Amino acid sequence: MTTDINEYDFELPEELIAQTPLKDRDSSRLMVLNTEAEKIEHRVFSDVKDYLHPGDCLVLNDTKVLPARLYGVKEDTGGKVEVLLLHQREGDEWEVLMKPAKKVKEGTELTFGDGRLKAVCTKELEHGGRIVEFSYEGIFLEVLDSLGEMPLPPYITEQLEDRDRYQTVYAKEEGSAAAPTAGLHFTERLFRELEESGVELVYLTLHVGLGTFRPVSVENVEEHDMHAEFYTLGEDSAGTLNRIRENGGRIISVGTTSTRTLETIYREHQRFVAQSGWTDIFIYPPHQVESIDGLVTNFHLPKSTLIMLVSAIAGREFILEAYRRAVTKRYRFFSFGDAMLILK
Repeated sequence: MTTDINEYDFELPEELIAQTPLKDRDSSRLMVLNTEAEKIEHRVFSDVKDYLHPGDCLVLNDTKVLPARLYGVKEDTGGKVEVLLLHQREGDEWEVLMKPAKKVKEGTELTFGDGRLKAVCTKELEHGGRIVEFSYEGIFLEVLDSLGEMPLPPYITEQLEDRDRYQTVYAKEEGSAAAPTAGLHFTERLFRELEESGVELVYLTLHVGLGTFRPVSVENVEEHDMHAEFYTLGEDSAGTLNRIRENGGRIISVGTTSTRTLETIYREHQRFVAQSGWTDIFIYPPHQVESIDGLVTNFHLPKSTLIMLVSAIAGREFILEAYRRAVTKRYRFFSFGDAMLILK
């Protein structure tokens, strides 16, 4: 069993970190891994349809990213603050990350933009976390949309010209602090082609939170704590997944967030059931992933929980070999980068 974080490291030239999305979503490159044959192919993302058969399904996370980064000031001093919304608790109360956190104490009042949005800190948490209660006139999401920015990951340093490019074309349920980036490659046209060929589309929701930005800071991966994230799988989706599996079709998960949701439910019930809740599931070798037959994913950070997850599906050595080839062939990495299709 490999629990040393350094076993998931690899050399990644900084220039391979994609800073902007391609003009056409489905024109990114696609590396296809056949785990049984340990075979690697190099294709274009729109070719993903060549690997999916009638009776298979794609499982898509329909979460929508909030423009969750706010810039404001402390009302008493005018000192600047940056706030990242993590998740809504009750009503207008939110858990947030605050910078500089040490300057924001319980009772501190904040104002954003032209004063249409205000907040008061009601509780101090660890690691820069705060609970704040917002006040405003009108509809919160409309106010946020006018004042907030997309919370791009820290390794993306360029401004995003079109904020919709950090949303999937099927984004629906607002609540994420980051995009389920594997889904960014799909287009409406590609979905039509897949459905016409007999591939079904199944939707679930997992609101991506703080864990996306949090590095693994321990040497032994078993000691890493995952942040919990809220998920929902509906009745129709659960029924479709059970039918697909019973009929011999394959369940292909789009993204690690969809995978974590499916595996959370499947480990508990050994089938798919409609369910909502919070998951802090951490998937790494030698744990087996039984809920899916394949995965569409992007290329991930060295020593991240995400490279551990794909290693649990395809095997650590095979994944690291694939990553070495990706670097050699100049694949683009991370949120706006190229894609990988893993078939078990």
